[in-house]
Amino acid sequence: MQILLVEDDLSLADGLQQALKQEGITVNHVSRGQEALHVVQSFPPDIMILDLGLPDIDGLEVVSRLRKEHITLPILILTARGSVEDKVSGLDVGADDYLAKPFEMQELLARIRVLERRISTTTASNDIVVGNVLLDPKAMQVKVDGKDIVLSKSEYMLLKALMQNAGRILTRDNLESQLYSWGEEVSSNTLEVHIHHLRKKIAADFIKTVRGVGYTVNKT
Repeated sequence: MQILLVEDDLSLADGLQQALKQEGITVNHVSRGQEALHVVQSFPPDIMILDLGLPDIDGLEVVSRLRKEHITLPILILTARGSVEDKVSGLDVGADDYLAKPFEMQELLARIRVLERRISTTTASNDIVVGNVLLDPKAMQVKVDGKDIVLSKSEYMLLKALMQNAGRILTRDNLESQLYSWGEEVSSNTLEVHIHHLRKKIAADFIKTVRGVGYTVNKT
């Protein structure tokens, strides 16, 4: 799972990133609302954790703009504004959940799990099929010609991104953002190694290289 954290308190953001990373969650961080809007369009996360008191535009405006564009990304507001009126405003504008600071990490993790389950329920019956490959997002299983294949977490996440975007070219940055937090040190050939393993397990020509651009899988 990948979370976009929108928080201008850098010490809090760093602490949250470290804590969530220990739970196996990839976290990318921005400190401004405009950056968040750009990221959601370019590298859509699974969940957004959003502060309201941002230095450029208010977090409520961020939620409002996303919902006006019919972006259904789950949003959890995490803010020092803790009055009932603030909570009602946040939920009414389109946020999925609202947690006031200070908070307990266990509660934040529980609320993230609720949003994750909601995502899984929404996509439960939406198997992704490309050619002879079936990916079941609920069970996190992949079948080739009806037979299960074993993938590492990184291989699964890469394959899911490619199959969800069948027919589109995903750049190296697109794909690496599925696996790593921004700024995290990544070996230059790590992505190629994962692609190589996927080709061996599925078919050599299933994932196509678009030289100088990225990778793609055909729609059929």
